[in-house]
Amino acid sequence: MRKTWDRIRHAIGFEVVGLLIFAPLASWAFGYELHEMGLIGIVASLIATGWNYLYNVLFDKGMLRFTGQLRKSVPVRVLHAVLFELGLLVVFLPLVAWYLDISLVDALIMDIAVAVFYMVYALVYNWLYDTVFPVPSLKAQPKPEGAALS
Repeated sequence: MRKTWDRIRHAIGFEVVGLLIFAPLASWAFGYELHEMGLIGIVASLIATGWNYLYNVLFDKGMLRFTGQLRKSVPVRVLHAVLFELGLLVVFLPLVAWYLDISLVDALIMDIAVAVFYMVYALVYNWLYDTVFPVPSLKAQPKPEGAALS
């Protein structure tokens, strides 16, 4: 499993790069001011950073318990990203509706669009992170069948 400092580096890198992409893109896509999307992004980033750490620790423990390994196949990476974003969606929906003074339906539509963006971003970021910073204990493990993205 990854060390705490590695998980902190992962979480900070994920949130900083994600925020730099999210704020201007969301401002353009949804028609709000950059500072409004930036503030939503920063608050979401702080919440997501804590969730990211906790979620990944729990996910890794679950993988070890059920599979005995930490190497993620493509389907497992997709499941990982989807479950992570669903957890955030439950928290962010009322916050976005309140801050932007929009209906829950409008906030849901916005949150779904943002979740789709972050699912794709998370898939790519985590794959690249695992490639650049592999888990040391997994270097010698054979790849599972069909694990082209490991």
